[in-house]
Amino acid sequence: MFKDPVCGKRMNHGKAHITIEYERVAYYLCCPKCQAEFERAPQRYARPELGRKIKGKSHSSYHR
Repeated sequence: MFKDPVCGKRMNHGKAHITIEYERVAYYLCCPKCQAEFERAPQRYARPELGRKIKGKSHSSYHR
């Protein structure tokens, strides 16, 4: 289970609206509103303990 860094909702990564990679950590967001808020100010919401660390090369910043 992961926690949406914007609203705090807990979810399995497969249920996330979108996955956003930021500073080599994948963050799982539950809805378009949380996505927009995270994209507006990622430094405010990004906390590595709330996401999954990316190993190897990162290919893209945003995944659906």
